[in-house]
Amino acid sequence: MPRYEFRCRTCASTFEVDRPMQASGEPADCPAGHHDTVKLLNTVGLGGKVRTAMPSGTPRAMAPPSGGGCCGGACGCG
Repeated sequence: MPRYEFRCRTCASTFEVDRPMQASGEPADCPAGHHDTVKLLNTVGLGGKVRTAMPSGTPRAMAPPSGGGCCGGACGCG
């Protein structure tokens, strides 16, 4: 069963709710009893090489980094 993350606008706590996909858009009450909550966007990190067409003759130092991660692999995070 999918897990959805919510944040309470009243107390700023973050909590998760397990529910079927058909109920993914339904509101969820905060565990502290507050009703003003918002569903957070879940993101999936994808890794891999980035392929970019570079104009012929472009120096390698000017080519965009590849390798995935948060910065394209330039910092070694990917």
